[in-house]
Amino acid sequence: MSSASGATAGNDARKRLRDLLPDLYLGHWRPGPLNSLTDVPGVRVHTQEIFADDGAVNTGVTSILPRENWFYKACYAGIFSFNGSGEMTGSHWINETGLLHSPIIITNSFAVGAAYQGIYEYTIKSQGVTKGNVDWFLLPVVAETFDGYLNDLTQFVVKPEHIIKGLESVSSDRVKEGNVGGGTGMICHYFKGGTGSSSRVVEGFDSKGEPKTYTVGVLVQANYGRPQHFRIAGVPVGRILAQEADEAAESNPAIKMAREALEKEKNRKDGSIIVIIATDAPLHPTQLQRLAKRATVGLSRVGGHGHNPSGDIFLAFSTGNEIPVQSISMERRAVDPFKPTPVVVDVVDDSSINGLFEAVTDATEESIYNALCMAETMTGNQGHRIEALPLERVKEIMQKYI
Repeated sequence: MSSASGATAGNDARKRLRDLLPDLYLGHWRPGPLNSLTDVPGVRVHTQEIFADDGAVNTGVTSILPRENWFYKACYAGIFSFNGSGEMTGSHWINETGLLHSPIIITNSFAVGAAYQGIYEYTIKSQGVTKGNVDWFLLPVVAETFDGYLNDLTQFVVKPEHIIKGLESVSSDRVKEGNVGGGTGMICHYFKGGTGSSSRVVEGFDSKGEPKTYTVGVLVQANYGRPQHFRIAGVPVGRILAQEADEAAESNPAIKMAREALEKEKNRKDGSIIVIIATDAPLHPTQLQRLAKRATVGLSRVGGHGHNPSGDIFLAFSTGNEIPVQSISMERRAVDPFKPTPVVVDVVDDSSINGLFEAVTDATEESIYNALCMAETMTGNQGHRIEALPLERVKEIMQKYI
Protein backbone atom coordinates (compact mmCIF):
# COMPACT_ATOMS: atom_id res chain seq x y z
CA MET A 1 0.00 0.00 0.00
CA SER A 2 1.02 3.57 -0.66
CA SER A 3 0.51 6.99 0.91
CA ALA A 4 0.09 8.61 -2.51
CA SER A 5 -3.44 9.08 -3.83
CA GLY A 6 -5.07 9.47 -7.20
CA ALA A 7 -6.48 12.84 -6.15
CA THR A 8 -5.88 16.05 -8.04
CA ALA A 9 -6.92 19.50 -6.91
CA GLY A 10 -7.73 20.71 -10.43
CA ASN A 11 -7.89 24.42 -11.17
CA ASP A 12 -9.67 25.33 -7.93
CA ALA A 13 -7.71 25.65 -4.69
CA ARG A 14 -9.72 23.67 -2.15
CA LYS A 15 -11.20 25.65 0.72
CA ARG A 16 -14.00 25.33 3.23
CA LEU A 17 -17.33 26.89 2.39
CA ARG A 18 -16.92 29.84 4.79
CA ASP A 19 -13.61 30.69 3.13
CA LEU A 20 -15.16 30.40 -0.34
CA LEU A 21 -18.29 32.42 0.51
CA PRO A 22 -17.53 34.51 3.61
CA ASP A 23 -20.81 36.45 3.36
CA LEU A 24 -23.02 33.35 3.23
CA TYR A 25 -25.48 33.02 6.12
CA LEU A 26 -25.09 29.62 7.78
CA GLY A 27 -27.33 29.95 10.80
CA HIS A 28 -27.70 32.03 13.95
CA TRP A 29 -25.15 30.27 16.16
CA ARG A 30 -21.45 31.03 15.73
CA PRO A 31 -18.94 28.25 15.06
CA GLY A 32 -16.34 27.21 17.59
CA PRO A 33 -12.68 28.26 17.25
CA LEU A 34 -11.87 25.35 14.91
CA ASN A 35 -15.36 24.97 13.43
CA SER A 36 -14.85 21.25 13.93
CA LEU A 37 -15.98 18.27 16.00
CA THR A 38 -12.89 18.70 18.16
CA ASP A 39 -14.20 22.02 19.48
CA VAL A 40 -16.08 19.86 22.00
CA PRO A 41 -13.62 19.57 24.91
CA GLY A 42 -12.08 16.12 25.25
CA VAL A 43 -13.17 14.80 21.85
CA ARG A 44 -10.21 13.67 19.74
CA VAL A 45 -10.03 12.49 16.12
CA HIS A 46 -7.57 10.97 13.66
CA THR A 47 -7.88 10.31 9.94
CA GLN A 48 -5.70 7.97 7.88
CA GLU A 49 -5.75 7.05 4.21
CA ILE A 50 -4.81 3.85 2.40
CA PHE A 51 -3.87 3.85 -1.30
CA ALA A 52 -2.33 1.48 -3.84
CA ASP A 53 0.24 2.55 -6.43
CA ASP A 54 -1.99 1.27 -9.24
CA GLY A 55 -4.87 3.51 -8.13
CA ALA A 56 -7.24 0.67 -7.29
CA VAL A 57 -7.24 1.25 -3.53
CA ASN A 58 -8.60 4.51 -2.14
CA THR A 59 -9.98 4.08 1.35
CA GLY A 60 -9.24 4.86 4.98
CA VAL A 61 -10.26 5.05 8.62
CA THR A 62 -11.63 7.83 10.82
CA SER A 63 -11.01 7.24 14.54
CA ILE A 64 -12.82 9.10 17.32
CA LEU A 65 -12.38 8.96 21.10
CA PRO A 66 -15.34 10.55 22.89
CA ARG A 67 -13.30 11.39 26.00
CA GLU A 68 -9.94 10.49 27.49
CA ASN A 69 -11.30 8.06 30.09
CA TRP A 70 -13.92 6.51 27.77
CA PHE A 71 -13.32 3.00 29.14
CA TYR A 72 -14.47 3.71 32.72
CA LYS A 73 -16.58 6.85 32.20
CA ALA A 74 -19.33 6.39 29.63
CA CYS A 75 -21.09 9.16 27.74
CA TYR A 76 -24.83 9.30 27.42
CA ALA A 77 -25.72 8.70 23.77
CA GLY A 78 -28.60 8.33 21.33
CA ILE A 79 -28.94 6.98 17.78
CA PHE A 80 -31.32 7.77 14.94
CA SER A 81 -31.54 5.77 11.71
CA PHE A 82 -33.01 7.94 8.96
CA ASN A 83 -32.61 5.03 6.53
CA GLY A 84 -31.20 1.70 7.61
CA SER A 85 -29.32 0.37 4.57
CA GLY A 86 -26.04 0.51 6.48
CA GLU A 87 -24.27 -0.57 9.62
CA MET A 88 -23.32 0.90 12.97
CA THR A 89 -22.21 -1.85 15.32
CA GLY A 90 -22.84 -1.44 19.03
CA SER A 91 -26.10 0.37 18.31
CA HIS A 92 -28.27 -2.21 20.10
CA TRP A 93 -26.40 -1.62 23.36
CA ILE A 94 -26.61 2.16 22.97
CA ASN A 95 -30.36 1.89 22.35
CA GLU A 96 -30.70 -0.45 25.34
CA THR A 97 -28.75 1.60 27.89
CA GLY A 98 -28.13 5.03 26.40
CA LEU A 99 -24.42 4.57 27.06
CA LEU A 100 -21.41 5.00 24.78
CA HIS A 101 -18.22 3.51 26.18
CA SER A 102 -16.31 2.61 23.04
CA PRO A 103 -14.17 4.39 20.48
CA ILE A 104 -15.99 5.22 17.23
CA ILE A 105 -14.56 4.06 13.90
CA ILE A 106 -15.89 5.08 10.48
CA THR A 107 -14.59 3.24 7.45
CA ASN A 108 -15.74 1.39 4.31
CA SER A 109 -18.43 -1.30 4.19
CA PHE A 110 -16.04 -4.23 3.87
CA ALA A 111 -13.80 -3.12 6.75
CA VAL A 112 -16.31 -3.36 9.58
CA GLY A 113 -14.91 -6.68 10.84
CA ALA A 114 -11.30 -5.48 10.86
CA ALA A 115 -12.32 -2.27 12.63
CA TYR A 116 -14.32 -4.20 15.23
CA GLN A 117 -11.33 -6.43 15.95
CA GLY A 118 -9.03 -3.41 15.96
CA ILE A 119 -11.01 -1.72 18.73
CA TYR A 120 -10.72 -4.86 20.84
CA GLU A 121 -6.98 -5.11 20.18
CA TYR A 122 -6.48 -1.44 21.03
CA THR A 123 -8.47 -1.85 24.25
CA ILE A 124 -6.50 -4.91 25.29
CA LYS A 125 -3.29 -2.99 24.66
CA SER A 126 -4.33 0.30 26.26
CA GLN A 127 -6.02 -1.17 29.33
CA GLY A 128 -3.15 -3.45 30.28
CA VAL A 129 -5.03 -6.72 29.96
CA THR A 130 -3.21 -9.81 31.12
CA LYS A 131 -3.03 -12.43 28.37
CA GLY A 132 -6.00 -14.77 28.52
CA ASN A 133 -7.91 -12.67 31.07
CA VAL A 134 -10.56 -10.30 29.72
CA ASP A 135 -13.00 -9.42 32.52
CA TRP A 136 -14.65 -6.31 31.07
CA PHE A 137 -17.56 -5.56 28.77
CA LEU A 138 -17.25 -3.63 25.49
CA LEU A 139 -19.25 -3.58 22.27
CA PRO A 140 -17.24 -1.65 19.62
CA VAL A 141 -18.94 1.09 17.63
CA VAL A 142 -18.08 0.88 13.92
CA ALA A 143 -19.95 2.69 11.13
CA GLU A 144 -19.51 2.39 7.37
CA THR A 145 -20.34 3.72 3.95
CA PHE A 146 -19.74 2.08 0.56
CA ASP A 147 -16.73 3.26 -1.48
CA GLY A 148 -16.67 0.47 -4.09
CA TYR A 149 -16.76 2.78 -7.13
CA LEU A 150 -13.36 4.34 -6.38
CA ASN A 151 -11.93 1.62 -4.13
CA ASP A 152 -11.34 -2.09 -4.76
CA LEU A 153 -13.18 -3.51 -1.77
CA THR A 154 -12.16 -7.07 -2.64
CA GLN A 155 -8.62 -6.39 -1.41
CA PHE A 156 -9.75 -5.89 2.22
CA VAL A 157 -6.85 -3.51 2.87
CA VAL A 158 -8.08 -2.13 6.19
CA LYS A 159 -6.51 -4.18 8.98
CA PRO A 160 -6.85 -4.12 12.79
CA GLU A 161 -3.44 -2.44 12.99
CA HIS A 162 -4.84 0.58 11.15
CA ILE A 163 -7.43 0.94 13.89
CA ILE A 164 -4.83 0.67 16.64
CA LYS A 165 -2.66 3.29 14.91
CA GLY A 166 -5.62 5.63 14.49
CA LEU A 167 -6.77 5.40 18.08
CA GLU A 168 -3.23 5.89 19.35
CA SER A 169 -2.87 8.99 17.15
CA VAL A 170 -6.06 10.92 17.91
CA SER A 171 -5.71 14.64 18.62
CA SER A 172 -7.78 17.73 19.35
CA ASP A 173 -6.63 19.42 16.12
CA ARG A 174 -9.18 20.49 13.53
CA VAL A 175 -10.44 17.41 11.68
CA LYS A 176 -8.92 17.08 8.21
CA GLU A 177 -11.55 17.12 5.49
CA GLY A 178 -12.27 15.89 1.98
CA ASN A 179 -10.45 12.78 0.72
CA VAL A 180 -9.35 11.71 4.19
CA GLY A 181 -10.10 8.99 6.72
CA GLY A 182 -13.09 6.80 6.06
CA GLY A 183 -14.23 9.39 3.54
CA THR A 184 -11.23 8.88 1.24
CA GLY A 185 -13.14 7.11 -1.55
CA MET A 186 -16.62 8.52 -1.03
CA ILE A 187 -18.91 10.33 -3.53
CA CYS A 188 -21.49 12.99 -2.65
CA HIS A 189 -24.11 14.31 -5.10
CA TYR A 190 -21.96 12.81 -7.89
CA PHE A 191 -19.01 14.99 -6.88
CA LYS A 192 -16.07 13.83 -4.80
CA GLY A 193 -17.29 13.63 -1.21
CA GLY A 194 -15.72 12.41 2.00
CA THR A 195 -15.13 13.70 5.50
CA GLY A 196 -16.40 17.08 6.74
CA SER A 197 -16.88 18.77 10.09
CA SER A 198 -18.32 21.86 11.73
CA SER A 199 -19.39 23.16 15.14
CA ARG A 200 -21.63 25.67 16.87
CA VAL A 201 -21.53 27.45 20.24
CA VAL A 202 -24.83 27.96 22.08
CA GLU A 203 -25.25 30.32 25.04
CA GLY A 204 -27.08 28.91 28.04
CA PHE A 205 -26.85 28.40 31.79
CA ASP A 206 -25.33 25.84 34.12
CA SER A 207 -27.27 24.01 36.86
CA LYS A 208 -26.69 26.95 39.24
CA GLY A 209 -28.17 29.44 36.83
CA GLU A 210 -24.85 30.98 35.88
CA PRO A 211 -24.19 31.84 32.20
CA LYS A 212 -22.42 29.05 30.33
CA THR A 213 -21.71 28.24 26.69
CA TYR A 214 -22.16 24.77 25.22
CA THR A 215 -20.55 23.41 22.08
CA VAL A 216 -22.09 21.14 19.46
CA GLY A 217 -19.67 19.48 17.03
CA VAL A 218 -20.50 17.38 13.97
CA LEU A 219 -18.48 15.07 11.73
CA VAL A 220 -19.90 13.51 8.57
CA GLN A 221 -18.81 10.83 6.16
CA ALA A 222 -20.77 11.98 3.11
CA ASN A 223 -21.38 9.44 0.34
CA TYR A 224 -24.95 9.99 -0.86
CA GLY A 225 -27.14 11.98 -3.19
CA ARG A 226 -28.08 13.00 -6.73
CA PRO A 227 -26.55 16.04 -8.45
CA GLN A 228 -29.87 17.72 -9.19
CA HIS A 229 -30.80 17.70 -5.50
CA PHE A 230 -27.67 19.49 -4.26
CA ARG A 231 -28.35 22.92 -2.78
CA ILE A 232 -26.26 25.51 -0.95
CA ALA A 233 -28.33 27.70 1.37
CA GLY A 234 -31.37 26.88 -0.76
CA VAL A 235 -29.73 27.76 -4.08
CA PRO A 236 -30.13 24.93 -6.67
CA VAL A 237 -26.40 24.74 -7.39
CA GLY A 238 -26.56 21.04 -8.22
CA ARG A 239 -29.30 21.44 -10.79
CA ILE A 240 -27.38 24.22 -12.53
CA LEU A 241 -24.16 22.21 -12.57
CA ALA A 242 -26.00 19.09 -13.74
CA GLN A 243 -27.50 20.96 -16.69
CA GLU A 244 -24.06 22.24 -17.65
CA ALA A 245 -22.62 18.73 -17.33
CA ASP A 246 -25.37 17.32 -19.55
CA GLU A 247 -24.56 19.88 -22.23
CA ALA A 248 -20.86 19.04 -22.02
CA ALA A 249 -21.60 15.32 -22.26
CA GLU A 250 -23.54 15.73 -25.51
CA SER A 251 -20.39 16.90 -27.29
CA ASN A 252 -17.96 14.57 -25.47
CA PRO A 253 -18.61 10.80 -25.68
CA ALA A 254 -16.05 10.04 -22.96
CA ILE A 255 -17.79 12.34 -20.47
CA LYS A 256 -21.17 10.88 -21.43
CA MET A 257 -19.94 7.32 -20.91
CA ALA A 258 -18.46 8.17 -17.53
CA ARG A 259 -21.67 9.83 -16.37
CA GLU A 260 -23.77 6.86 -17.49
CA ALA A 261 -21.48 4.45 -15.62
CA LEU A 262 -21.75 6.48 -12.43
CA GLU A 263 -25.52 6.77 -12.81
CA LYS A 264 -25.80 2.99 -13.15
CA GLU A 265 -23.69 2.45 -10.04
CA LYS A 266 -25.58 4.97 -7.93
CA ASN A 267 -28.92 3.47 -8.97
CA ARG A 268 -27.66 0.19 -7.56
CA LYS A 269 -26.13 1.54 -4.33
CA ASP A 270 -26.79 5.18 -3.52
CA GLY A 271 -24.05 5.50 -0.93
CA SER A 272 -24.97 6.60 2.62
CA ILE A 273 -24.01 9.22 5.20
CA ILE A 274 -22.79 8.75 8.75
CA VAL A 275 -23.20 11.69 11.13
CA ILE A 276 -21.45 11.86 14.52
CA ILE A 277 -22.65 14.60 16.89
CA ALA A 278 -20.82 15.52 20.09
CA THR A 279 -21.77 18.07 22.72
CA ASP A 280 -20.68 19.07 26.20
CA ALA A 281 -24.25 20.05 27.08
CA PRO A 282 -25.51 17.63 29.77
CA LEU A 283 -28.18 15.68 27.93
CA HIS A 284 -29.81 12.35 28.75
CA PRO A 285 -30.14 9.56 26.13
CA THR A 286 -33.63 10.51 24.92
CA GLN A 287 -32.53 14.10 24.40
CA LEU A 288 -29.49 12.88 22.48
CA GLN A 289 -31.68 10.75 20.25
CA ARG A 290 -33.68 13.89 19.58
CA LEU A 291 -30.45 15.72 18.67
CA ALA A 292 -29.50 12.89 16.32
CA LYS A 293 -32.86 13.25 14.55
CA ARG A 294 -32.09 16.91 13.82
CA ALA A 295 -29.15 15.91 11.63
CA THR A 296 -31.84 14.90 9.15
CA VAL A 297 -32.85 18.55 8.79
CA GLY A 298 -29.30 19.58 7.92
CA LEU A 299 -29.00 16.71 5.46
CA SER A 300 -32.27 17.62 3.77
CA ARG A 301 -31.17 21.24 3.36
CA VAL A 302 -28.22 20.06 1.26
CA GLY A 303 -30.32 17.60 -0.74
CA GLY A 304 -30.46 14.23 1.03
CA HIS A 305 -33.66 12.20 0.72
CA GLY A 306 -32.79 8.95 2.50
CA HIS A 307 -33.13 6.81 -0.60
CA ASN A 308 -33.84 3.10 -0.19
CA PRO A 309 -30.24 1.81 -0.63
CA SER A 310 -28.70 4.59 1.50
CA GLY A 311 -27.50 3.99 5.06
CA ASP A 312 -28.15 7.28 6.87
CA ILE A 313 -27.31 6.64 10.51
CA PHE A 314 -26.67 9.35 13.11
CA LEU A 315 -25.08 9.06 16.58
CA ALA A 316 -25.12 11.83 19.20
CA PHE A 317 -23.24 11.71 22.50
CA SER A 318 -22.68 14.07 25.43
CA THR A 319 -19.55 14.56 27.50
CA GLY A 320 -21.56 16.61 30.00
CA ASN A 321 -21.84 13.73 32.48
CA GLU A 322 -19.50 10.88 33.41
CA ILE A 323 -21.39 7.61 33.89
CA PRO A 324 -19.43 4.85 35.67
CA VAL A 325 -19.03 1.59 33.72
CA GLN A 326 -16.86 -1.50 34.15
CA SER A 327 -17.98 -1.39 37.80
CA ILE A 328 -18.78 -5.10 37.92
CA SER A 329 -16.41 -7.82 36.73
CA MET A 330 -14.88 -11.05 37.94
CA GLU A 331 -12.52 -9.05 40.16
CA ARG A 332 -14.44 -5.80 40.80
CA ARG A 333 -17.80 -5.06 42.36
CA ALA A 334 -18.17 -1.32 42.90
CA VAL A 335 -21.95 -1.69 43.19
CA ASP A 336 -24.34 -4.52 44.07
CA PRO A 337 -26.19 -5.40 40.84
CA PHE A 338 -29.33 -6.26 42.82
CA LYS A 339 -29.46 -3.07 44.91
CA PRO A 340 -30.49 0.00 42.87
CA THR A 341 -27.95 2.79 43.35
CA PRO A 342 -28.54 6.31 41.98
CA VAL A 343 -26.04 8.24 39.90
CA VAL A 344 -26.31 12.01 40.17
CA VAL A 345 -26.25 13.81 36.81
CA ASP A 346 -27.03 17.22 35.34
CA VAL A 347 -29.69 17.34 32.63
CA VAL A 348 -30.78 20.21 30.41
CA ASP A 349 -34.42 21.26 30.74
CA ASP A 350 -36.27 20.09 27.61
CA SER A 351 -37.94 23.48 27.39
CA SER A 352 -34.53 25.09 26.79
CA ILE A 353 -33.15 22.67 24.17
CA ASN A 354 -34.10 24.46 20.94
CA GLY A 355 -30.76 26.19 20.48
CA LEU A 356 -29.00 22.81 20.55
CA PHE A 357 -31.42 21.47 17.93
CA GLU A 358 -30.62 24.40 15.66
CA ALA A 359 -26.89 23.97 16.24
CA VAL A 360 -27.01 20.32 15.14
CA THR A 361 -28.97 21.21 12.02
CA ASP A 362 -26.64 24.03 10.99
CA ALA A 363 -23.41 22.17 11.79
CA THR A 364 -24.57 19.06 9.90
CA GLU A 365 -25.38 21.16 6.86
CA GLU A 366 -22.01 22.94 6.94
CA SER A 367 -20.11 19.69 7.55
CA ILE A 368 -21.45 18.29 4.28
CA TYR A 369 -20.52 21.49 2.45
CA ASN A 370 -17.00 21.26 3.88
CA ALA A 371 -16.64 17.63 2.79
CA LEU A 372 -17.56 18.62 -0.76
CA CYS A 373 -15.50 21.81 -0.85
CA MET A 374 -12.34 20.21 0.51
CA ALA A 375 -12.49 16.97 -1.52
CA GLU A 376 -10.31 16.73 -4.63
CA THR A 377 -10.91 15.05 -7.97
CA MET A 378 -10.00 11.36 -7.77
CA THR A 379 -9.24 8.68 -10.33
CA GLY A 380 -9.61 5.32 -8.68
CA ASN A 381 -10.57 1.68 -9.11
CA GLN A 382 -10.91 0.56 -12.76
CA GLY A 383 -10.07 4.09 -13.89
CA HIS A 384 -13.27 5.56 -12.49
CA ARG A 385 -12.95 9.31 -12.11
CA ILE A 386 -15.02 11.58 -9.89
CA GLU A 387 -14.63 15.32 -10.26
CA ALA A 388 -14.37 17.69 -7.33
CA LEU A 389 -17.05 20.29 -6.83
CA PRO A 390 -15.97 23.22 -9.08
CA LEU A 391 -15.53 25.91 -6.45
CA GLU A 392 -15.03 28.89 -8.70
CA ARG A 393 -18.17 28.03 -10.66
CA VAL A 394 -20.05 27.56 -7.38
CA LYS A 395 -18.86 30.99 -6.29
CA GLU A 396 -20.11 32.51 -9.54
CA ILE A 397 -23.53 30.91 -9.11
CA MET A 398 -23.86 31.90 -5.46
CA GLN A 399 -22.88 35.54 -6.00
CA LYS A 400 -26.28 36.11 -7.58
CA TYR A 401 -28.03 35.14 -4.35
CA ILE A 402 -25.82 36.44 -1.54
